[in-house]
Amino acid sequence: METVQRVLFVDASTGYYKLRRYPLKDYFGPVDLGLHLSGLYRSLNIGTGLFAGSILPGSNRLVVNGFSPCWRGFYVSSMGGAGLVFDNLGINMVSLVGKAPTPSILYLNRDHGEEVEVELLPVDAPALWAHGRGGAYAMMDEALRVFGPRYGGEYRALAVGPAALATDYAGILSAPVKDGKASDVDTWAGRGGLGSKLLAEHGIAAVVYGGTVIDEDFRDRSVADAWFEEKYKQKLAMKDFEATTKYRFDPKFQTGGTLGVNYATVGGRVIAFNYRSVGWTEEERLDLHKRFIEGHYLKQFNEETIAAKQQATCGEPCSAVCKKLNGEYKKDYEPYQTMGPLCGVFDQRAAEKLNRASDAAGFDAISGGGVLAWLMDCLDSGQLSPDDLGVRMKPRWKVEGFDVVADSLHNAELGIELIESILHKRGILDLSEGVRKWARRVRRERGIRVLDTFVYSANGRKGWMVPNQYWTPGALAPMAIMGKYYMHYGPEFLPPRELGRACAERLKKELVMDNAGVCRFHRAWAEDYVPQAMDTLYGKRDEYVRSVSNAASRINSRNAGVYWESERNVLFVRSFLKRVRDVEKKGSRELDRWISAFDDDPGEAALDFWFETKKGIDESLRDFL
Repeated sequence: METVQRVLFVDASTGYYKLRRYPLKDYFGPVDLGLHLSGLYRSLNIGTGLFAGSILPGSNRLVVNGFSPCWRGFYVSSMGGAGLVFDNLGINMVSLVGKAPTPSILYLNRDHGEEVEVELLPVDAPALWAHGRGGAYAMMDEALRVFGPRYGGEYRALAVGPAALATDYAGILSAPVKDGKASDVDTWAGRGGLGSKLLAEHGIAAVVYGGTVIDEDFRDRSVADAWFEEKYKQKLAMKDFEATTKYRFDPKFQTGGTLGVNYATVGGRVIAFNYRSVGWTEEERLDLHKRFIEGHYLKQFNEETIAAKQQATCGEPCSAVCKKLNGEYKKDYEPYQTMGPLCGVFDQRAAEKLNRASDAAGFDAISGGGVLAWLMDCLDSGQLSPDDLGVRMKPRWKVEGFDVVADSLHNAELGIELIESILHKRGILDLSEGVRKWARRVRRERGIRVLDTFVYSANGRKGWMVPNQYWTPGALAPMAIMGKYYMHYGPEFLPPRELGRACAERLKKELVMDNAGVCRFHRAWAEDYVPQAMDTLYGKRDEYVRSVSNAASRINSRNAGVYWESERNVLFVRSFLKRVRDVEKKGSRELDRWISAFDDDPGEAALDFWFETKKGIDESLRDFL
């Protein structure tokens, strides 16, 4: 096995490119090396782990990182399967610097040659976004149409939509290619606004890549099987099949995928109507879950997707088949949660319309849905008017008498109007520099604290992130990277100092997999096996673990987390604590102490809770060296 990482540097301003090799010494993957390069060049880095193309299931994630325009700190995002074709370039990473003078498609090909062929093609991005399937889909289709015939082997494209110019929270779209066309199995490097960085900072609207290089992939299954037999008394394929049950089909719940299993089990922890539900009684939440989700939203999904076995992989051989579909619509929990119940949408047809509009625009679905729900809340409360936001109507958010089909469609159509308002800066909307700066301007000009109803993590002066859709304090922990699963998101109460330590440990475990380009859906075995594989193939287990710990420490050294600015963040945590005690009956002296503190002075208690969590994080991620 080769003991270097090969990085292709491309200067988008000139088209100049060069290849550099980095020995497996200080850097072992796209995260730790990407962190290093980002610090030097403020580059956007796109690459794979050392196991891309190997026998290991889930080892073909394409990892994208750099300093996020949305989070305003170093950020890691990734998409499933897209690394399998990237590996055929015969390199480990592309590092983009400079900015193309006009939006361009970056073409990368290595078809039996010694070098990667590089070309930049200027395009009229607004015109392309307005045609065909629209937005990011149209841009991806154009990249495949123009450059596809040049490839002798497999190829794939990345693309962004108009959200990349209008906002700081655009994602990057891709999909497996079949017969020269992109399939319906969307994959996204969504979180962190790295699509905005790709276009606004580097002038790249799409990247098309592929090649025919066959490298020294890890293909000896017997080596892996021996380790799995010793540890689990199972072979690799069997252990992976067991570990990915949730994402395929879980017989305990008669559903599958993140959407199916999460909605089947969430019960009274359901989040709806821009988090207003966290202030309801348990009975009210259970009633909503039973009538709107179990009785309709989840029921539709199970009948249309699970029973019909509409499922696929992200583009690599994998037993999880986690991509759940209904025709052209791919169903994942968090997009269909933020642009579902969080926006007052409980019907699959309505959610499909809203999700497709957001995806075509190229938004990060989780942040996009969180913003839409917040703006709807402002409309419903009367803080802002339809004219303020460039729309024609208000949401229908009254639970009593809610028509699950008609009112869901109304709310979805309002969401689509808001997407257009964001893209075209209608009314007073201008999110190009982030929601916090816009909200501060609204407060200054109107005297309205609109941020008090927005649930988000703050970083530095402008950075922000809508949390993952789990009602647990870890989702709002002051970690250096939020919005991913670099934190503890279990439903149990942990004292904040302990919660901080748990978040730090989760970060390190997730980096073990992300730095190897391995999908976290395989984490039941991958957390342990990846270091072992590094030892088996390179003799560098300890060095790999040390490098991941160093990366975690260096990421945390840039932690500019800001105490919760939103009153609803405080309600989110306070109501969680009370639910653990009163509903789950899992009380303790420590829990009672925190509940009493929140009852006496919510603001002071929340500040103490936040800082105690931060202490646990920092003491666990002190400089490894």
